Amino acid sequence: MDNRLEKIVKVLQEKAGAAYEEFRGEVHVFIAPGQIVDALTFLRDEHQFSLLSAMTAVDYWPKQDPRFHVIYQLTSLTQNLSLQLRVPVSGGLLKLPTATQVFQSANWREREIFDMFGIEFEGHPDPRRILMPDDWEGHPLRKDYPLGYEEPQFTFNFEEIDLRKPYAKE
Repeated sequence: MDNRLEKIVKVLQEKAGAAYEEFRGEVHVFIAPGQIVDALTFLRDEHQFSLLSAMTAVDYWPKQDPRFHVIYQLTSLTQNLSLQLRVPVSGGLLKLPTATQVFQSANWREREIFDMFGIEFEGHPDPRRILMPDDWEGHPLRKDYPLGYEEPQFTFNFEEIDLRKPYAKE
């Protein structure tokens, strides 16, 4: 790990009780949900992580609890550093504080995470769906979301599938 990142991670461990891991040259810092806004503000103001380059979520169902991780990828352009903050979110409590007051670019990204995963961001200025219609039920990137598909029709199963197809009656 880079010496500059090591110092930053130590401060995050002291201030927010963060844990970290290093994987393939990337540093992942695990932050509690209530500490994320403070950690983002600290990194932006004290260490010039001025770019929220990516924000997404991951669903680890059914293998892991907490089920979701919300991921904030931060970049310091002046120091040429990259740091990933991960916030574990349990399946029952799907709420995090919004990061829009720290990074304006979090606005649409939080809306996308809500739309696709169902994780709400408290205090968000515009919590509407962004990708799916307003009346859509469910969140398509969750691993328990039902898959809708049609079985492919081949020569060996043509008659079986043809019987199930709805045709217009004459």
